[in-house]
Amino acid sequence: MKRTLKYLAGAAVTAAVAGMATMSYAAPHDTAGRAPHSATVTAAAPAAAPAAKHAPTPRIVQPGERVTGAPGFELWLTPEGKHWTTPDMPEGQFRSVVDGNVDLSSPGVSVQSEGTPDRVHLSGLYYGGKGTASTVELRTAAGPLQGKLVELPGRPGWGVWYAVAEPVPNDGSWHFVSEVTVRNTIGKVYASISLR
Repeated sequence: MKRTLKYLAGAAVTAAVAGMATMSYAAPHDTAGRAPHSATVTAAAPAAAPAAKHAPTPRIVQPGERVTGAPGFELWLTPEGKHWTTPDMPEGQFRSVVDGNVDLSSPGVSVQSEGTPDRVHLSGLYYGGKGTASTVELRTAAGPLQGKLVELPGRPGWGVWYAVAEPVPNDGSWHFVSEVTVRNTIGKVYASISLR
């Protein structure tokens, strides 16, 4: 009987160490056959791993779907390229990705800048980088700025970035934007342009 109890107690400890959440075993009986106490061995459940944080990806828009960057500033994408309006040009403007002026096989960024007395609307194409575009960072006369990304469905190899900034007094420089950097989901440069 003692050998059996030793075996049961040893098995309970072994099972608890092996990762079982709860294991009970029989305690030795006294000479009258009564169990003076019982015991439970509990193994702590493994801690849950923290949820993986996913890097942002571009907003996927349908061809022709309008995105408002600021009042009076709208943009939309078609398979042919980027379209946008401003308060001064409500009929729209267009930047092609199929006319041969953009090499989609090589990383690149373009910049268009329009403004009103209240705000500067910045936008452009990004294309040809490795991985999935995730964020866009700008250096401007108004300071650093984060923009947003939009793409058509189906991984076309290009997309559009846009941002809105507060205007600053003219400091004599020609460019409001000095640098645009698009990064991929692992933080590496997808494409960039320096204008100074």
